[in-house]
Amino acid sequence: MNKMAADNIEMGEMVADRDEGTDASPGHSIARMREEGGALAPIDCERKRLIHREESVRQQSDAFRGIRTRLLEMAGEHNFVTLVVSVSPRSGGSFVARNLATAFAFDESKTSLLVDCNLRYPNQHKAFGVEPRTGGLIDFLEHPSRGIASIMYHTGVPRLRLIPAGKSRENSGEYFSSFRMRAVLDSLRCRYSDRYLFLDGPPIKGSPDARILSDLADFVVIVAGYGRDTPATINQAVANFDPAKLAGVVFNQSP
Repeated sequence: MNKMAADNIEMGEMVADRDEGTDASPGHSIARMREEGGALAPIDCERKRLIHREESVRQQSDAFRGIRTRLLEMAGEHNFVTLVVSVSPRSGGSFVARNLATAFAFDESKTSLLVDCNLRYPNQHKAFGVEPRTGGLIDFLEHPSRGIASIMYHTGVPRLRLIPAGKSRENSGEYFSSFRMRAVLDSLRCRYSDRYLFLDGPPIKGSPDARILSDLADFVVIVAGYGRDTPATINQAVANFDPAKLAGVVFNQSP
């Protein structure tokens, strides 16, 4: 099993399952994001439990940079969609998803987009302090005429945007398996070759949504709660996904 690590634990070795290795001008996308103002100060990042470039969170930042490097090595020269899901609730999947997206945004030649796909318990907008006044993912899927730009929010992290989940829904699988959902992700990725997408999915345990979402992703990162999820539970979770897409398992201490 491939292993990665995040937060306060040591980073384990990750061996890629494949060597595999749209296009618009990346300069246009990056230039637009560089115009954003109001970047979060390091102390604000720490309050929001986000990595930053200062020494106080170097260990955590380096762990996420390491995961970024491994994903880029697996993908080659192409941008990609990564699904991040936890084995069970409170294992820290959302924490890992937003910090991995942040690590990609550290690279000034790249932009990242975090999409909250945990429709039962969405929390990325709360973590970033974003008020989704014009709706989120589900609102757009139900009413595409509003335009995708209306649900992409500034996060305070340069080059990182957020699409919140929108209205809570119990039967989320029907949205994720729809043609419209696939078309939206393809459009978001293909429009700019410098854009990397991260889907924050619901926990694997107790929901089929994580497996449904994996069909839309190039890579799957599984988050296991350090001391919370047993080896048997982790192996059972891993078995839900196509081995060719499995990037690795992150052992995480932070819920």
